Amino acid sequence: MDAAAERDFREFVEARSSALMRMAFLLTGGDQYAAEDLVQTALAKVAVRWRSIDTPESYVRQVIYRQQVSWWRLKWHRRETNVAVLPDEVREDGTSAVDLRMTVRAALARLTPRQRAVLVLRFFEDLPEAEVARLLECSVGTVRSTTHRSLARLRVVAPELEETLKEVRQ
Repeated sequence: MDAAAERDFREFVEARSSALMRMAFLLTGGDQYAAEDLVQTALAKVAVRWRSIDTPESYVRQVIYRQQVSWWRLKWHRRETNVAVLPDEVREDGTSAVDLRMTVRAALARLTPRQRAVLVLRFFEDLPEAEVARLLECSVGTVRSTTHRSLARLRVVAPELEETLKEVRQ
């Protein structure tokens, strides 16, 4: 990579790394270290092809999605994520945006990696079903059924999310 391309790549990484980390954090179910590994692996792959990439943002995101899907498919990569146990009931004056984000992250962590990916891509990244299907290499029908099942499971495993959303709406 020549000096100009390296400078462009470094500028891109500095400008977009926090957004890429947030997305990777959601895709990994709140595992900070896995998210860092995911972004680092994707950026290493992108650096090799940097000069030939026309739209770096979408290319990097696609590499991240595909890398995460590859990791799910590897049985040896599955591991348990330890999280602190939250108290049964803690209420404050109001629910801040930070509380909502933490609740959503905890709820997403209770889903399977595939369910989490579909919800993150559909609702956080706001991608159409066809694009999600292309990224996850499945059919649009699979995306629809997975979305439906994921939302139903989310309602069961994370009822606190519904309560939090009701408070935010008021």
